Amino acid sequence: MPKRLYILMTGALFALSLGMLPSMAWAAAQHQETLQEATMPDNFELFPRGGANTAYARYFVGNSYLNMLSTEGVIIGNVTFEPACRNNWHIHHATKGGGQILLCTAGRGWYQEWGKPARELHPGDVVHIPAGVRHWHGAAKDSWFVHIAVEVPGENTRNEWLDPVSDDEYAQLP
Repeated sequence: MPKRLYILMTGALFALSLGMLPSMAWAAAQHQETLQEATMPDNFELFPRGGANTAYARYFVGNSYLNMLSTEGVIIGNVTFEPACRNNWHIHHATKGGGQILLCTAGRGWYQEWGKPARELHPGDVVHIPAGVRHWHGAAKDSWFVHIAVEVPGENTRNEWLDPVSDDEYAQLP
């Protein structure tokens, strides 16, 4: 058991014996909100954060970071979104196969397909995006968000970048 988890569990058991667990939970929640508002914790990301995503910055609202994990065979990128950062509506086109898979690894984010309600994302969530589906994804307004983007191999694949998710649409998300 990691030392940090052992200390946390030991402290929780001690607090429970003294009837202090509810106040500890409140304090922990307050601390977590402070961390998310200030900076990303050091141990937040599974893979190293890449550099500023300048090549695709025009297709994002806010700042994102890209670490290409694989550019041979299957294209895989580790994408980190600052709080409230999201990409524009876009479509992954292919005549056969194609699409994208998102493997959520840290933080809280959103995924939405055109005409459907937004889906909240958490670490461990997997999103399968078929070719031809108009969609967007990004961070919640109060949390960093990280996902691994896997480009599904296909024939005649290309991305079509569309309009940004409006501030009004995004502000309606919890």
